[in-house]
Amino acid sequence: MLAALGFATIAVLLVLTMTKRASVLVALILLPVLAALIGGFAGDLGEFILGGLSKVAPTGIMIAFAVLYFSLMVDAGLFDPLIRGLLRVARGDPLRITVATAVLTLCVALDGDGASTFLITVSALLPVYKKLGMNPLVLSGVVCLGAGVMNMVPWGGPTVRAMAALKLDSSEVFNPVLPAMAFGVVWVLVASYLLGRRERNRLAALSPQGSATDGCEDDDERDDREPAASTTLTEPESSRHATPATADGERQTLRAPGYGPGTVRVPPLRRTWLNVFNLLLTVALVVCLIQEVMPLPVLFVLGFAIAVLVNHPTWEQQQALLDKHAKSVVLVTTMIFAAGVLTGILTGTRMIDEMAEALVSVVPDSFGSHLPVAVAVTAMPLSLVFTPDAYYFGVLPVLAETAHGFGTDPAEVARAAILGQMTTGFPLSPLTASTFILVGMSGVSLGEHQRFIFRWAFGTTLVMTAGALLTGAFPL
Repeated sequence: MLAALGFATIAVLLVLTMTKRASVLVALILLPVLAALIGGFAGDLGEFILGGLSKVAPTGIMIAFAVLYFSLMVDAGLFDPLIRGLLRVARGDPLRITVATAVLTLCVALDGDGASTFLITVSALLPVYKKLGMNPLVLSGVVCLGAGVMNMVPWGGPTVRAMAALKLDSSEVFNPVLPAMAFGVVWVLVASYLLGRRERNRLAALSPQGSATDGCEDDDERDDREPAASTTLTEPESSRHATPATADGERQTLRAPGYGPGTVRVPPLRRTWLNVFNLLLTVALVVCLIQEVMPLPVLFVLGFAIAVLVNHPTWEQQQALLDKHAKSVVLVTTMIFAAGVLTGILTGTRMIDEMAEALVSVVPDSFGSHLPVAVAVTAMPLSLVFTPDAYYFGVLPVLAETAHGFGTDPAEVARAAILGQMTTGFPLSPLTASTFILVGMSGVSLGEHQRFIFRWAFGTTLVMTAGALLTGAFPL
């Protein structure tokens, strides 16, 4: 009964969000509440929801201050050199930008933390995509692919859970699938190339004469950015826009703020040192995140407090910053807390446990010797159904014991599981808070994101499964 109710809840949630029949926020809250009422858990509903909210509260706090921090840095022009560099290298080519997105994500995701990967890559690259008029689904999709593969690292959540659940070490679980992971990295680069080529063709169809690309290059040369970013212009950049034939008043309108009569001149040296300070602060913050010097929410709270004090020292400036970015913070954090309602109810009612047992019970005995392959192929789609804890601590031990009864090493089942379960699948799952960081910061809906990238992410798992079979990580 509970297993059927749990599967039905997840299925209806996916259908409603992917078809846009209901908002993700409403579906995440009301569907599990309705399921709990049907299951007879009305009396414990408050406790279950509060437990789920408490579990995601640190993530919600982290993302609130992380969005504020990176939004401040974008306004301050910290990522402008990166944006200009990418545009210069790409020469306005969406294909090159897409491949660069994959490479950057693969590098940043080495820390094994999806939330920080999404925060850093999307903050840095979204302005580039907007400048070129590219589809933000390409950004969220390529970042999803890169982060999914890199989440297999031994210090990443799925691999750590697999090792802990089966009492194995990294040499038994991760090392044998390292060649398969390399297959996955190559696939991510190939997929980003194909997605970039498709996006290039789409933009070319919108402007057959190539005006979109030319316009992007011209924008880069003119430095035609939003007012917040325009303060990073240097005097030589602004003065080259002046035309001798124009009148003084006209010439002043083409210059950066601070060059006209009667305006407050911002000393270039001070701006430079502020940029250096922002860069050093961000590098220090990223290093501390990787080294886990303190809990992630604490690091972002402290980082934002220091950054806002230095960049916006007055109360009025700080209030204006909060007003400007309040919408982004609310959109992302509400999704995270709504996901907490879902996971809290599914866990508290033990629907997740019953779903795990039901899944294992349908595996036929004759299929035991081929269990690793079946686990590998189904692991990614099951990321949409099971939380990582439910799968690795509930489903995986039973599957491993079943495989052991047929003479299959339990380590092979663990290797198969990390090829998709909350690795390639986690950036699409409504059961992980970091998914909402990715879609929220990219400005896309969860349903659109899932429809756009699911087959590519599933393709990553299939490619890595083939690689694992070829390199002997587990037998067919």
